[in-house]
Order: sequence, then structure tokens, then C-alpha cells
Amino acid sequence: MDEEIFDVIVVGGGIAGLVSAYQLAKSGHEVVLIERGVEAGSKNLSGGVFYSRIMEEIFPDFLKEAPVERHITRNIISFLNQTSAVNIDYWDQRLADPINAVSVLRVKLDAWLSGKCEEAGVMIMPGVRVDSLLKEGDQYVGVKAGEDELRAKVIILADGVNSFLAQDEGIRPKQLPKYLAVGVKSVIGLPRKVIEDRFRVRGNEGVAYAIVGDCTKSVAGGGFLYTNSESISIGVVLQLESIEKKGLTSTVIFDQFLEHPAIAPLIADGELLEYGCHLTMEDGPAMVAQEVSRPGLLIVGDAAGFTVNTGLTIRGMDFAAGSALAVAKTIDNALKNKDFSQSAMNMYRMELDSHWVGQDMKTYKNAPAFFETSRLYGDYGQLLADIFYRIFHHDLTPRKRLTSVVLGAFKASSLKVTNLIRDAFFGLKSL
Repeated sequence: MDEEIFDVIVVGGGIAGLVSAYQLAKSGHEVVLIERGVEAGSKNLSGGVFYSRIMEEIFPDFLKEAPVERHITRNIISFLNQTSAVNIDYWDQRLADPINAVSVLRVKLDAWLSGKCEEAGVMIMPGVRVDSLLKEGDQYVGVKAGEDELRAKVIILADGVNSFLAQDEGIRPKQLPKYLAVGVKSVIGLPRKVIEDRFRVRGNEGVAYAIVGDCTKSVAGGGFLYTNSESISIGVVLQLESIEKKGLTSTVIFDQFLEHPAIAPLIADGELLEYGCHLTMEDGPAMVAQEVSRPGLLIVGDAAGFTVNTGLTIRGMDFAAGSALAVAKTIDNALKNKDFSQSAMNMYRMELDSHWVGQDMKTYKNAPAFFETSRLYGDYGQLLADIFYRIFHHDLTPRKRLTSVVLGAFKASSLKVTNLIRDAFFGLKSL
């Protein structure tokens, strides 16, 4: 009896793996998806803000059918200091029509996507850990899990940030600490009415915070908070190299963040539903520039580095879906032409470069270096707070014009004009 050879094996049941599998199965290809967790999404912590337009291209009724939590219509940029906070609060009804971004919990979303895959004909194999890849000559031809072997014409690696399979094969290097970050997150349960009143949202509308400053205790990174239907997701992301240099502990930083006087009231009386740490990317553009293909093999989503932090937005899930579409198109073409050579796989990079996924990666390629600027994590937030303090603190002395207030606060700070010009120029060029 001949050994069964699938068209495609997908390793990893996150958004990138599931969307790739769904698209290829819908095109009539025989696809098996291997997930090491007990079910898709079970290994994912919390969720995120999903810029979801890309999903409506794949699933036209995504917003009606998928388990999204809230539609994000308010975005708050917060400069957090030890005893103060300055917020830029942006609400816009246009962000609700059409819906631009939604908060999601990955356990629910990935399970829904897994169901869609099965409806399309994908064979899901949960609870299986792939140990290594099978290779004949320079061509990847399958995977090995324990003593079992499974063969396919093309393999997709969607196995997360570390992608040990790609590292073991020497396709991608062990990533430098400056490219990686540790994320510490909690999901805190609160009644729907409390969330609506506390965050001034109604119905399905939600709010997302991007926080910089005291939340990371001068470690490069930032904090975030977003509202779900009946919970709050909150956390910090800390660059590995920076936290090692500072000699700090991620969990201690996170605990102090939750206790900050500007943050604690937002989560007061909540019930801790989920808590954990995970590895994430700090310099996605640098990682995406590394190899993403070999004959018969493509790397997608987090495994390839598709995440961007602009300081205002953290994007990963839309890149996962977008890169999955590029992978699916490449493989569909390869299967039709029965060509799985490096030349055929190179179409993936060309698809990315012609798509907003690749173009956004290039646009924000300098953002990670900009966020190594130490003044972002203290000096600028304190300067803003000092300016507003001088405006609102009436101590019975004669008032000064705004220009004098700003110049006075700047002179009293440790900042120099050259710092300000350099950082403003670098920021405008990077973001």
C-alpha cells in the first residue's frame, strides 16, 4: 500500500496556521494541521486588539459570526510617571463604521477558526508535538512526531516566535535578545456594566490603551490595556536585552504596574481569570528579513516575525492573517504547477512585498531602534506632566503665558534641545 502524501502539512494552530490551512482547503487541497495543544488556541495567552479588516476578506461575515469581544472606538495613549499620568484620549465614531479593530480572546477565536477549518475539510490533529522535519535532498517532504512520520508536498511552519523546527534545521538563527520581548499579561473579570461606566463605552464599543513610561520602570517596552465584553486584558511587554541590563524582574515590574495609582482604579474589584508570561517579538521587521522559505517549506506568522509595535498600535494578528494569505497563494500555485523548488517558494516573498504586510514591515523597520531611546520611558512623560502641572496648579502667584510655561518646564528638565530635535526627527522617520 502506498504511503499517503498530503498536499500540505501545517505545524501550529494559531491564526497564521489556521488561516493558511483554511484557504488551501477551500481551494480543494488536502491539508492536515498539527497542533501541540489539546485544541487550537489552548496555548495562546489572553488575546489582543485585532485590526480585523483582513478577516472580512477571508470570512465575509467575520464580525457577525466570530467570537469578537468589543469594537475598539477609543484609543488612549498614556504617558505614565511615578505620580502622574498624561493621556491623549481619542474617540471617533468613524472607527465603528466600518469596524476597524476588535478585541479578542484567543482561546475563543482560535477555536472558532479551527471549526471553520474542519468545515472546509482540514484534518486537525491536536495534542501532537512535531519533533523534526523530514528532508530528501534539499527538499522538505514531511514531519516526524515521536516514531510517526507524516509526508506532504509542502510544509508550513506556524509554530510560534521561537520556531524551534526552523532553528534546528539552520533555516533561521536563534534570535538575539534585542529582537525578543517577554510579555506578562492578566485577564481580569469585571461586570459588563462596570466596564461600560468605568471606561465610558456603550454597547459593543471598547477602548484600548497604549502606555509608556513608569509601567516598564525604564525598561524598553510598554504597557497595554483593552476592554473585552466582561473582562479587561492588561499587561507589559519588556525587551529581553533591556530587562537583562537593568537587572529587573518582569513579574515585579508587572505587579508594580497594576498597583500604579493611575491604573489600579481601572481594575479595582476585578477577578483574576488568567495570568501568564510568554515570549513575543520586539523587532519583527529584522526577523522577517531573515529566510522565510526553503524548497517545500514556508514560514508564516509569528514564526517568521510578523509583528510591529509602533508605540501607538501593536499589530500581530492582522499580519498573521495577511502572511497566511500570501503563503496560501504561493502553495496553491506550486501545487497546480507541481513545482516545490526554491524558485517556486520565492513567490511567497514577492507576494509579501507587493502586499501591505511586507510594505508595513519596511515602513516600520526603524521603529524598534527608536524605542531604545531611554528618554521615552521617563523624561518626556515627566516634561508633559510638569507643563500641565504649571498650567493647572494655581498657587496665587501671577500666571504666565503658555510659551513661558512650556519653556520653563523644559529648562527645569534634564532634556537638551539637541535631544528633543534628534528624538523628534528619529521618531518622525521611524513611525
